[in-house]
Amino acid sequence: MIALDKIRAIDIHTHAEEPCGCHSDDGYDELQSTMASYFGAPWKHPPTIPETAAHFRAQNTAAVIFPVDAERETGYRRYSNDEVIDLVKQNSDVLIPFASIDPWKGKMAVREARRLIEEHGIKGFKFHPTMQGFYPNDRMAYPFYELLAEHGCIGLFHTGQTGVGSGMRGGNGIRLKFSNPMYLDDVAVDFPDMKIIMAHPSFPWQEEALAVAQHKPNVYIDLSGWSPKYFPPILVRYCNSILKKKVLFGSDWPMITPERWLTDFEKIDIKEEIRPDILGSGLIANK
Repeated sequence: MIALDKIRAIDIHTHAEEPCGCHSDDGYDELQSTMASYFGAPWKHPPTIPETAAHFRAQNTAAVIFPVDAERETGYRRYSNDEVIDLVKQNSDVLIPFASIDPWKGKMAVREARRLIEEHGIKGFKFHPTMQGFYPNDRMAYPFYELLAEHGCIGLFHTGQTGVGSGMRGGNGIRLKFSNPMYLDDVAVDFPDMKIIMAHPSFPWQEEALAVAQHKPNVYIDLSGWSPKYFPPILVRYCNSILKKKVLFGSDWPMITPERWLTDFEKIDIKEEIRPDILGSGLIANK
């Protein structure tokens, strides 16, 4: 169990990756190396879950970690939720498991999600509309959301532009339109008891994200995927005021390290009394 009173911070947004070369024929390693170059990460293939745990342990930082199931849309075979959960359980002093299931899988997705909730106590699910190829307010996904609302689970949704496919031919087939945060306004209305986290500063739709988070009590924003020194001024202003209890620390590991994010966070104009709420982001499920 994580000693919440002793850790430095809780990172709400980190990615679980398999060892390099598990599926050498599907292009995933090329995607990862291109993303690493885009973010300036010091590796061509991300660290494994045990390596991730060791890194966060050394930083005295805990993390929510998840795979991304986008195999239907991208052809990249998913990292099994069960495998991820097993490895995370071996590192439960620093890691908290979320799961990911493509909502296009319909009844199969709901069945798997229910099993993970009931058998493994999973409290949150990662959705990546851009990689999974769906609008978050598509009624296709509503049975999945109903399950999350029923069990008090969190829906963590990628929003805004993505480094995935950036600079690759045709953006590697990635369509940015699916991750406009305004589509989550419908979800927040239709599922008012499901907690929704909009991942990342939502370029180029930052103001839409702020509006939805301010208007809907069940919607939050994580600050992952960007160094804080690049946060737009309006985001910092909202962090310091009307959204001060609704913005959460996230790094987007392994493309951004927690220590880099935290060092840059110390240098931006966030009120001192607000910083502990942002850095304790993993506690969102208890708020």
